[in-house]
Amino acid sequence: MEHLLQYGETVGDYGPAWDETAPPLTPWPKPLISVTTEGRTRLKAFDQFVVKLHSRCNLACDYCYIYELQDTGWRTRPRTMPGHVRARLTRRIAEHVRQHGLRHVRVILHGGDPLLAGGDVIAELTVAAREAVGAAGASTEVILQTNGLLLDERTLELLLRHDIRVGVSLDGDERTHNRHRHGPAGSRDTNPHAQTTAALARLRDPRYRHLFAGLLCVVDPEAGDPVGTFDALAAHRPPAIDFLLPHGTWDHPAPGAGTPSAPHGSWLCAAFDRWWQTGRPMRVRPFESIMAMCRYGAGSSTELIGTLPAAAVVIESDGAITWAGSLNAVADGAAYSGGSIFSHSFDAALSLPGVPEHGVESLCRTCRACSLVTICGGGLRAHRHGRGRGLANPSVYCRDLSLLIRHIQARLTV
Repeated sequence: MEHLLQYGETVGDYGPAWDETAPPLTPWPKPLISVTTEGRTRLKAFDQFVVKLHSRCNLACDYCYIYELQDTGWRTRPRTMPGHVRARLTRRIAEHVRQHGLRHVRVILHGGDPLLAGGDVIAELTVAAREAVGAAGASTEVILQTNGLLLDERTLELLLRHDIRVGVSLDGDERTHNRHRHGPAGSRDTNPHAQTTAALARLRDPRYRHLFAGLLCVVDPEAGDPVGTFDALAAHRPPAIDFLLPHGTWDHPAPGAGTPSAPHGSWLCAAFDRWWQTGRPMRVRPFESIMAMCRYGAGSSTELIGTLPAAAVVIESDGAITWAGSLNAVADGAAYSGGSIFSHSFDAALSLPGVPEHGVESLCRTCRACSLVTICGGGLRAHRHGRGRGLANPSVYCRDLSLLIRHIQARLTV
């Protein structure tokens, strides 16, 4: 359907043109890192703060990494982040900004679904964060990630007043989206897809369009047609799409993960071809990251690939400091750092035992010997876990990532 080419026309700086003569602009500063004598990479500072503003959700997605995998910590946490936790958090972020001379930070309102916290809480935290960080010498970008069910016009007006950008989770057409995303308590009586697409129609209104950060889609080869899924996403004219692999490990893999047929990789290759054939009408983070790393050795903008760490930290609704949420796939409590914003500064958290290590030398022997290692980076840490060897494995999606990287490399040499 060649009409997809028009989708890039109204998305401003995100348009379909790709400068083939120079590396793409870096969308975010490279993380501040240190390298150990063994060649392992560790973060020195965070510049992205994922805030679990509300710990519950109004959908029951059967692949959810928070509620459906190995971790149960959410059960004992406050539903909405209390005021004293929010106040402490803004002071901790400002403290971290001063310590490292940061010029820009990103606060990502997350959940559950953060819209369940209510407009007053969202506005209060946004204002407080910008004031505290601004006094420390940096600017604050605020992004809210939602399933869209509560994204009505009143909420959009609030987000507009406070300049909060919005990412929406959508897995494709109605059949694909509703296959895993169910109503409360797993009810199938509702139609989440209809509610989410209605919200996207409101978000695309010229008054709010500039707030649209993009779509997040979980890859599901069992649902079928990747081309149909891409077209369904593209129909909403997003400025960006992020394809995510469902979280799992070697011991607890997602359906199809770790199999010789590499169904997730095949799905992504087909989606890449559709994106390429239709003129690359929006940014697609995993595809552009692989292309940039193949051509220019540029850093990745997604945790899925690359050897540099994402400079992000998660703050739970009770103030607990946790690492990447994907570690919820490993074991109960695997993402917990051992600290909180009441007991530790963010700098102190980076010195806690078990702080994640990155880089080629942190990977297993199989990964270090692979010709794709500087692009793949071993994939997400959680996806490497299991088989009695902890993280000393290739990713459970190793075949899938290899297939996608080689497919994109072949396309770039044509």
